[in-house]
Amino acid sequence: MEIKNNNRIRVLSCLKTIIDVHRTVSLGYDNDKLLEQFEELKQAIDNMDMKQISEGDIMVVEKATNALLGEFRPVFATEKFGLVYGQVNH
Repeated sequence: MEIKNNNRIRVLSCLKTIIDVHRTVSLGYDNDKLLEQFEELKQAIDNMDMKQISEGDIMVVEKATNALLGEFRPVFATEKFGLVYGQVNH
């Protein structure tokens, strides 16, 4: 049971990070539809049977999230957008 909860937390953490980055870079733009789709994905993950998700699946999600964040690194390096979070979370 604990492994399933940890897997859910890991996937939701990735999704939350992507949503937060998107909100930061899209300030001033009308991207409500995309945010709605992210929220729908979050709800789908909440309802997902984590017994069917392997460690490899989780690692793919984390790797993809890290790759996406790497793509955003130059955007945030300009300091135009500031910090996504007011402080370092991890």
